[in-house]
Amino acid sequence: MHYAGYFGAPVPPFGAADSRLLIVGLAPGMHGANRTGRPFTGDFAGILLYESLYALGLSSQAQSISADDPLTLHGVRITNAVKCVPPANKPTPAEVRECGRFLRHELGALRGVRALLALGRIAHDAVLDALELRRASRAFAHGAVHALPGDRWLVDSYHCSRYNTQTRRLTPAMFRAALGAAAARAGLEPRQP
Repeated sequence: MHYAGYFGAPVPPFGAADSRLLIVGLAPGMHGANRTGRPFTGDFAGILLYESLYALGLSSQAQSISADDPLTLHGVRITNAVKCVPPANKPTPAEVRECGRFLRHELGALRGVRALLALGRIAHDAVLDALELRRASRAFAHGAVHALPGDRWLVDSYHCSRYNTQTRRLTPAMFRAALGAAAARAGLEPRQP
């Protein structure tokens, strides 16, 4: 479906290539990143993400409004497991596999990344697949920390979606704790909110 004025293309990562922490989301939201061209910008999930980054001192402001606003990230880069908006807002396993080659390339190119924060099980599995690691060796669980080859870490969090926050499956405190743990594993020094 085409919307006039929407970015409507594969959404590129946001943040410097020499970042130490990579946040891996699921896919661009139809009226969020698909519209704006920046991950987690213009949709509900981005509210908690950017507020949390700001609270921990990892971004210059608490809101991401558009791809050309003055927001900067500090030691953090954000990407998605699936680069284009999926039908019905949920990627199929085939879409995740197809986009896996982009995530694999990105992980190989980002030599400075020390930690990855996977937002949800699909992102968690996509990271393991991109690194050619067995899923069974590192089960997804909110707050879990997994050692990866190359002295890297994978930290899991429930996705910061409207559904997870409204049902209280994920609270702001839970999310900030997971984000803070990932930032600490990355060698950043997150401030305490």
